[in-house]
Amino acid sequence: MIRPFMHTLPNGLRVVCVEMPHLHSVELAIYLKVGGRNDPPGREGLSHFLEHILFRGTADFGSSLALEAAFEAIGGAPNAATDTESTCYYSRIHPDHVRRGMEIFASMMLRPLLAGIEIEKRIIAEEAREDLNEQGQEINPDTIVSRLLWPRHPLGMPTIGTLESIAAIERNDLEQHLHKFYVPSAAVLTVSGPVQSHDIFAAAHDCFDGWPRNTPPATRLVTLQQLLRTPQVRCVQDSDSQMSLQIAFLGLARDDSRFMALRFLRRILAGGGSSRLYLRLREELGIIYSVEGAIGAYDETGCLAFDLSTSPETLLQAVETTLEELLQIARTPVPTVELERVRHSYIFDLDYSRDSSYEMGGRYGWGELMGVVRSIEDDQAEARQISACQLQETARTLFSPENLRLVAVGPWKRGMKKRLRELVDSYAARF
Repeated sequence: MIRPFMHTLPNGLRVVCVEMPHLHSVELAIYLKVGGRNDPPGREGLSHFLEHILFRGTADFGSSLALEAAFEAIGGAPNAATDTESTCYYSRIHPDHVRRGMEIFASMMLRPLLAGIEIEKRIIAEEAREDLNEQGQEINPDTIVSRLLWPRHPLGMPTIGTLESIAAIERNDLEQHLHKFYVPSAAVLTVSGPVQSHDIFAAAHDCFDGWPRNTPPATRLVTLQQLLRTPQVRCVQDSDSQMSLQIAFLGLARDDSRFMALRFLRRILAGGGSSRLYLRLREELGIIYSVEGAIGAYDETGCLAFDLSTSPETLLQAVETTLEELLQIARTPVPTVELERVRHSYIFDLDYSRDSSYEMGGRYGWGELMGVVRSIEDDQAEARQISACQLQETARTLFSPENLRLVAVGPWKRGMKKRLRELVDSYAARF
């Protein structure tokens, strides 16, 4: 049984050590509770921008090359990611050099140069342009759906920002964001691999004890008044050869008691080669190559989204079939054979995760940051108790028409938009 050990430094930094003596590498990560939802108005993308800038040198490592070389010298390859609610800096390193890895990350957190801002603006702007068409319209279904799910709220804005907000970011914005949100009480240092907890806690104290204590600002939460309680449809013209479709539903918060049922529903509908949407849309109809299901879960809200691409000629068929499958799972209990297959697959995947220092670090490090720490055994025990009745009840709540947000991007033809809205209206009437 893998068990995390945790220690809190005097400044509030939580240090999580996951001892995995059978491995030969260490995963070192720092999770911070700051993401796109914390960006100020007009500076959307600031959290993501700051993540990039921290790789451009520190007082101890004067350039991005110096930082990269320092990590390579200890077997590392540093990376980072910013999402809606968190930022993570991470690297695999050799077990003999964990303390050195902490020193490098501490230099990034505490002593960044915040250099190369104008160059980084150009780089991130190029990344942002990938989500725009020739007319400058947003064509990323994820972003468009987010705006429909959480209008007039930071959750609805792209984490990367817009071309205008990226261009507006200045050094003072970065300094203020760093001071407000890069604080030890809103951070978790995680080390997973062949290490011993007492060594990790001692090294963390030496490297991070100088991180000044501070209290981050309160997060602006979504209110019920901000949510639209009717189906929403957006049709966006693009010159691609295929239609990109996302069908999403306003979902559950991260700590909702029905979250395990939500995980099962995603797997049943779009969790691989035996999932319902894959079998219907690909194996029976041959109108897609793949279909993906993704869960978004935040402090107070969430979503479940299904993504696929298909030709303009088969878009309506894909929408109709998908909505039919959602109606079916809300109306009829999942058969025992199908439920048991998905249950065993999920429980086995949890077992496999014990072999990954990255997954264990995320489970216990990110979980600690978000207040949702659960052991593998906890998840497996709950998975064994999930019933067809629970799945049906959750499906009926989740797939209610008022939660539906549908976005399709591609080469629209005459009459398609009208027919698409008719399919959504029919779904609402039949639910």
